[in-house]
Amino acid sequence: MPRPSPDKTMSLREAVAAFVHDGDTVALEGFTHLIPTAAGHEIIRQGRRDLTVVRMTADIVVDQLLAGGCVRTLVSSFVGNSSAGSLGELRRRIEHADPEPLEFQEYSHYGMICRYLAGAQRLPFYPLRSYAGSDLPRVNPAIRKVTSPYDGEQVAVVPPLNPDVTIIHAQRADRSGNTQIWGLTGIQAEAVFAAEKAIVVVEEIVADEVIRSDPNRTVVPAHAVDAVVECPRGAHPSFAQGYYDRDNAFYRAWSGISKDRARLTAWMAEWVYGTADHAEYVAKLGDGFWAGLAVGEALSEPVNYGRRL
Repeated sequence: MPRPSPDKTMSLREAVAAFVHDGDTVALEGFTHLIPTAAGHEIIRQGRRDLTVVRMTADIVVDQLLAGGCVRTLVSSFVGNSSAGSLGELRRRIEHADPEPLEFQEYSHYGMICRYLAGAQRLPFYPLRSYAGSDLPRVNPAIRKVTSPYDGEQVAVVPPLNPDVTIIHAQRADRSGNTQIWGLTGIQAEAVFAAEKAIVVVEEIVADEVIRSDPNRTVVPAHAVDAVVECPRGAHPSFAQGYYDRDNAFYRAWSGISKDRARLTAWMAEWVYGTADHAEYVAKLGDGFWAGLAVGEALSEPVNYGRRL
Protein backbone atom coordinates (compact mmCIF):
# COMPACT_ATOMS: atom_id res chain seq x y z
CA MET A 1 0.00 0.00 0.00
CA PRO A 2 1.24 3.53 -0.72
CA ARG A 3 2.23 5.57 2.28
CA PRO A 4 -0.27 8.27 3.28
CA SER A 5 0.63 11.78 2.23
CA PRO A 6 1.93 13.98 5.06
CA ASP A 7 -0.51 16.53 6.46
CA LYS A 8 1.19 19.96 6.31
CA THR A 9 -1.83 22.05 7.25
CA MET A 10 -1.34 24.87 9.75
CA SER A 11 -3.05 28.08 10.70
CA LEU A 12 -1.50 31.22 9.24
CA ARG A 13 -0.40 32.23 12.72
CA GLU A 14 1.38 28.88 13.18
CA ALA A 15 3.03 28.97 9.75
CA VAL A 16 4.44 32.48 10.17
CA ALA A 17 5.64 31.67 13.69
CA ALA A 18 7.39 28.53 12.45
CA PHE A 19 8.97 29.75 9.24
CA VAL A 20 9.39 33.56 9.32
CA HIS A 21 12.08 34.86 11.66
CA ASP A 22 13.66 38.23 12.34
CA GLY A 23 16.37 38.97 9.77
CA ASP A 24 15.05 36.48 7.21
CA THR A 25 14.82 36.99 3.47
CA VAL A 26 11.12 36.60 2.71
CA ALA A 27 9.71 36.38 -0.83
CA LEU A 28 6.04 37.29 -1.30
CA GLU A 29 4.98 36.54 -4.85
CA GLY A 30 1.87 36.78 -6.99
CA PHE A 31 1.62 39.15 -9.96
CA THR A 32 -1.54 41.33 -9.68
CA HIS A 33 -3.44 38.09 -9.03
CA LEU A 34 -3.24 36.05 -5.80
CA ILE A 35 -1.13 38.49 -3.79
CA PRO A 36 -0.43 37.02 -0.30
CA THR A 37 -1.84 39.96 1.66
CA ALA A 38 -3.15 37.97 4.62
CA ALA A 39 0.32 36.52 5.15
CA GLY A 40 1.82 40.02 5.08
CA HIS A 41 -0.66 41.13 7.74
CA GLU A 42 0.21 38.18 9.96
CA ILE A 43 3.92 38.98 9.68
CA ILE A 44 3.08 42.50 10.87
CA ARG A 45 0.94 41.22 13.76
CA GLN A 46 3.76 38.98 14.93
CA GLY A 47 6.16 41.92 14.95
CA ARG A 48 8.88 40.53 12.69
CA ARG A 49 11.84 42.88 12.24
CA ASP A 50 14.83 43.44 9.92
CA LEU A 51 13.40 41.42 7.06
CA THR A 52 14.72 41.49 3.53
CA VAL A 53 11.48 41.47 1.54
CA VAL A 54 11.62 40.22 -2.03
CA ARG A 55 8.74 41.04 -4.34
CA MET A 56 8.94 41.45 -8.10
CA THR A 57 6.37 44.24 -7.98
CA ALA A 58 6.46 46.03 -4.65
CA ASP A 59 2.90 47.22 -4.03
CA ILE A 60 0.38 47.71 -1.22
CA VAL A 61 1.43 44.70 0.88
CA VAL A 62 5.03 45.98 0.89
CA ASP A 63 3.84 49.47 1.86
CA GLN A 64 1.98 47.89 4.78
CA LEU A 65 4.98 45.81 5.86
CA LEU A 66 7.07 48.98 5.83
CA ALA A 67 4.46 50.79 7.92
CA GLY A 68 4.59 47.87 10.35
CA GLY A 69 8.34 48.34 10.82
CA CYS A 70 9.14 44.87 9.47
CA VAL A 71 11.48 45.66 6.56
CA ARG A 72 15.17 46.57 6.49
CA THR A 73 15.85 45.82 2.80
CA LEU A 74 13.59 45.69 -0.25
CA VAL A 75 14.54 43.74 -3.39
CA SER A 76 12.20 44.58 -6.25
CA SER A 77 11.71 46.03 -9.72
CA PHE A 78 8.46 47.84 -10.42
CA VAL A 79 7.31 49.85 -7.39
CA GLY A 80 3.82 51.32 -7.22
CA ASN A 81 0.16 50.96 -6.42
CA SER A 82 -0.87 48.82 -9.39
CA SER A 83 -1.64 51.68 -11.78
CA ALA A 84 -3.79 53.39 -9.14
CA GLY A 85 -1.29 55.72 -7.50
CA SER A 86 1.73 55.73 -5.24
CA LEU A 87 3.02 54.09 -2.07
CA GLY A 88 3.36 56.74 0.62
CA GLU A 89 5.35 54.83 3.23
CA LEU A 90 7.79 53.45 0.69
CA ARG A 91 8.36 56.91 -0.79
CA ARG A 92 9.01 58.41 2.65
CA ARG A 93 11.56 55.72 3.40
CA ILE A 94 13.43 55.97 0.09
CA GLU A 95 13.17 59.70 -0.61
CA HIS A 96 13.53 61.08 2.92
CA ALA A 97 14.80 58.20 5.12
CA ASP A 98 11.67 58.84 7.20
CA PRO A 99 11.46 57.37 9.79
CA GLU A 100 14.62 55.51 8.76
CA PRO A 101 16.37 54.67 5.51
CA LEU A 102 15.37 51.68 3.41
CA GLU A 103 17.99 49.72 1.52
CA PHE A 104 16.55 49.22 -1.95
CA GLN A 105 18.13 46.70 -4.32
CA GLU A 106 16.64 47.46 -7.72
CA TYR A 107 16.49 45.10 -10.68
CA SER A 108 14.45 45.00 -13.86
CA HIS A 109 11.35 42.82 -13.88
CA TYR A 110 13.07 40.21 -16.02
CA GLY A 111 16.19 40.53 -13.88
CA MET A 112 14.11 39.40 -10.89
CA ILE A 113 12.76 36.46 -12.89
CA CYS A 114 16.32 35.46 -13.78
CA ARG A 115 17.35 35.65 -10.12
CA TYR A 116 14.56 33.26 -9.17
CA LEU A 117 15.47 30.94 -12.07
CA ALA A 118 19.09 30.86 -10.93
CA GLY A 119 18.02 30.23 -7.36
CA ALA A 120 15.60 27.47 -8.27
CA GLN A 121 18.20 25.73 -10.44
CA ARG A 122 21.03 26.35 -7.94
CA LEU A 123 23.05 28.17 -10.59
CA PRO A 124 25.78 30.70 -9.67
CA PHE A 125 24.22 33.39 -11.91
CA TYR A 126 21.82 33.87 -14.80
CA PRO A 127 22.57 35.71 -18.05
CA LEU A 128 20.27 38.21 -19.75
CA ARG A 129 20.49 40.86 -22.45
CA SER A 130 17.96 43.39 -21.25
CA TYR A 131 20.40 45.55 -19.25
CA ALA A 132 22.05 46.79 -22.45
CA GLY A 133 21.69 50.57 -22.45
CA SER A 134 20.24 50.63 -18.92
CA ASP A 135 21.68 52.62 -16.01
CA LEU A 136 20.55 49.98 -13.46
CA PRO A 137 24.03 48.37 -13.38
CA ARG A 138 25.37 51.75 -12.28
CA VAL A 139 23.15 51.80 -9.19
CA ASN A 140 23.23 48.06 -8.46
CA PRO A 141 26.74 46.54 -8.33
CA ALA A 142 25.27 43.03 -8.16
CA ILE A 143 24.41 43.34 -11.88
CA ARG A 144 27.65 42.35 -13.57
CA LYS A 145 29.05 41.14 -16.87
CA VAL A 146 30.73 37.91 -17.86
CA THR A 147 32.50 36.93 -21.03
CA SER A 148 30.89 34.19 -23.07
CA PRO A 149 33.25 31.19 -23.40
CA TYR A 150 31.88 30.62 -26.90
CA ASP A 151 32.29 33.91 -28.73
CA GLY A 152 33.81 36.36 -26.24
CA GLU A 153 30.65 38.49 -26.01
CA GLN A 154 30.03 40.44 -22.81
CA VAL A 155 26.71 39.44 -21.26
CA ALA A 156 24.99 40.85 -18.15
CA VAL A 157 24.34 38.43 -15.28
CA VAL A 158 22.40 38.56 -12.01
CA PRO A 159 23.01 36.51 -8.84
CA PRO A 160 20.73 33.71 -7.64
CA LEU A 161 17.94 34.45 -5.20
CA ASN A 162 17.41 31.89 -2.43
CA PRO A 163 14.93 33.22 0.14
CA ASP A 164 14.76 31.76 3.61
CA VAL A 165 11.05 31.43 2.98
CA THR A 166 8.71 32.05 0.06
CA ILE A 167 5.03 32.72 0.67
CA ILE A 168 2.48 32.48 -2.14
CA HIS A 169 -1.31 32.54 -2.35
CA ALA A 170 -3.19 30.09 -4.59
CA GLN A 171 -6.69 28.88 -5.31
CA ARG A 172 -6.44 25.43 -3.79
CA ALA A 173 -4.16 22.68 -2.53
CA ASP A 174 -4.43 19.29 -0.90
CA ARG A 175 -3.29 18.70 2.66
CA SER A 176 0.22 17.67 1.62
CA GLY A 177 0.79 20.82 -0.49
CA ASN A 178 0.09 19.97 -4.12
CA THR A 179 -0.95 23.45 -5.15
CA GLN A 180 -3.12 24.52 -8.06
CA ILE A 181 -3.19 27.95 -9.70
CA TRP A 182 -5.09 29.06 -12.78
CA GLY A 183 -5.68 32.36 -14.46
CA LEU A 184 -2.89 34.91 -14.29
CA THR A 185 0.18 33.06 -13.07
CA GLY A 186 3.55 34.56 -12.24
CA ILE A 187 6.85 33.38 -10.85
CA GLN A 188 5.32 31.47 -7.90
CA ALA A 189 6.73 28.04 -8.76
CA GLU A 190 10.28 29.27 -9.28
CA ALA A 191 10.09 31.38 -6.11
CA VAL A 192 9.04 28.31 -4.13
CA PHE A 193 11.74 26.09 -5.63
CA ALA A 194 14.39 28.73 -4.92
CA ALA A 195 13.53 28.98 -1.21
CA GLU A 196 14.67 27.02 1.82
CA LYS A 197 11.07 26.87 3.10
CA ALA A 198 7.71 27.55 1.50
CA ILE A 199 4.29 28.51 2.86
CA VAL A 200 1.32 28.12 0.53
CA VAL A 201 -1.84 30.02 1.51
CA VAL A 202 -4.96 28.92 -0.35
CA GLU A 203 -8.62 29.76 -0.73
CA GLU A 204 -9.51 26.19 0.08
CA ILE A 205 -7.93 22.86 0.97
CA VAL A 206 -9.48 20.09 -1.12
CA ALA A 207 -9.34 16.32 -1.25
CA ASP A 208 -6.44 14.61 -2.99
CA GLU A 209 -8.87 13.32 -5.60
CA VAL A 210 -9.78 16.86 -6.66
CA ILE A 211 -6.13 17.67 -7.34
CA ARG A 212 -5.51 14.40 -9.15
CA SER A 213 -8.59 14.90 -11.34
CA ASP A 214 -7.14 18.10 -12.85
CA PRO A 215 -3.34 17.71 -12.79
CA ASN A 216 -2.54 20.42 -15.34
CA ARG A 217 -3.44 23.08 -12.77
CA THR A 218 -0.83 21.85 -10.29
CA VAL A 219 1.89 24.50 -10.37
CA VAL A 220 3.71 23.66 -7.13
CA PRO A 221 4.21 20.03 -6.03
CA ALA A 222 3.93 18.88 -2.44
CA HIS A 223 7.61 18.06 -1.99
CA ALA A 224 8.47 21.79 -2.30
CA VAL A 225 5.93 22.93 0.33
CA ASP A 226 6.41 23.09 4.10
CA ALA A 227 3.08 24.50 5.24
CA VAL A 228 -0.43 24.66 3.75
CA VAL A 229 -2.78 27.31 5.12
CA GLU A 230 -6.46 27.62 4.30
CA CYS A 231 -7.29 31.32 4.36
CA PRO A 232 -10.36 32.30 2.32
CA ARG A 233 -10.15 35.76 0.71
CA GLY A 234 -6.54 35.98 1.82
CA ALA A 235 -5.45 37.77 -1.34
CA HIS A 236 -7.70 40.82 -0.87
CA PRO A 237 -7.52 43.51 -2.25
CA SER A 238 -6.15 41.56 -5.21
CA PHE A 239 -8.31 38.89 -6.81
CA ALA A 240 -8.48 35.11 -6.90
CA GLN A 241 -9.87 33.95 -10.22
CA GLY A 242 -13.02 31.93 -9.71
CA TYR A 243 -13.41 33.11 -6.10
CA TYR A 244 -13.64 36.94 -5.92
CA ASP A 245 -12.86 40.00 -7.96
CA ARG A 246 -10.25 42.73 -7.51
CA ASP A 247 -11.18 45.49 -5.05
CA ASN A 248 -10.45 48.42 -7.34
CA ALA A 249 -11.92 50.93 -4.89
CA PHE A 250 -9.36 49.93 -2.28
CA TYR A 251 -6.47 50.35 -4.72
CA ARG A 252 -7.71 53.83 -5.58
CA ALA A 253 -8.09 54.74 -1.91
CA TRP A 254 -4.69 53.46 -0.82
CA SER A 255 -2.65 56.35 -2.25
CA GLY A 256 -4.54 58.82 -0.06
CA ILE A 257 -4.32 56.59 2.99
CA SER A 258 -0.59 55.94 2.74
CA LYS A 259 0.31 59.51 1.75
CA ASP A 260 -0.93 60.76 5.14
CA ARG A 261 0.99 59.08 7.96
CA ALA A 262 -1.78 59.71 10.49
CA ARG A 263 -4.36 58.06 8.21
CA LEU A 264 -1.99 55.17 7.55
CA THR A 265 -1.36 54.64 11.25
CA ALA A 266 -5.10 54.66 11.92
CA TRP A 267 -5.76 52.20 9.08
CA MET A 268 -3.09 49.80 10.37
CA ALA A 269 -4.48 50.06 13.90
CA GLU A 270 -8.00 49.22 12.75
CA TRP A 271 -7.46 46.65 10.00
CA VAL A 272 -4.22 44.85 10.91
CA TYR A 273 -3.44 45.26 14.61
CA GLY A 274 -7.13 45.59 15.43
CA THR A 275 -8.04 42.22 13.90
CA ALA A 276 -6.95 38.97 15.52
CA ASP A 277 -6.53 37.19 12.20
CA HIS A 278 -7.65 37.32 8.60
CA ALA A 279 -11.00 35.70 9.37
CA GLU A 280 -11.82 38.68 11.59
CA TYR A 281 -10.63 41.06 8.84
CA VAL A 282 -12.98 39.34 6.38
CA ALA A 283 -15.91 39.43 8.81
CA LYS A 284 -15.29 43.11 9.55
CA LEU A 285 -15.71 43.95 5.84
CA GLY A 286 -19.13 42.29 5.92
CA ASP A 287 -21.21 40.03 3.72
CA GLY A 288 -22.50 42.91 1.60
CA PHE A 289 -18.98 43.96 0.72
CA TRP A 290 -18.02 40.46 -0.38
CA ALA A 291 -21.20 40.13 -2.38
CA GLY A 292 -19.98 43.10 -4.42
CA LEU A 293 -16.78 41.22 -5.30
CA ALA A 294 -18.50 37.91 -6.03
CA VAL A 295 -17.82 36.26 -9.37
CA GLY A 296 -20.25 34.17 -11.38
CA GLU A 297 -19.76 31.32 -13.75
CA ALA A 298 -17.91 32.10 -16.96
CA LEU A 299 -18.39 28.99 -19.05
CA SER A 300 -16.79 28.82 -22.45
CA GLU A 301 -19.18 28.78 -25.40
CA PRO A 302 -19.09 25.72 -27.66
CA VAL A 303 -17.46 26.58 -30.95
CA ASN A 304 -19.43 25.94 -34.12
CA TYR A 305 -16.72 25.69 -36.73
CA GLY A 306 -19.30 25.41 -39.51
CA ARG A 307 -20.83 28.78 -38.64
CA ARG A 308 -19.82 31.66 -40.86
CA LEU A 309 -18.26 34.50 -38.85
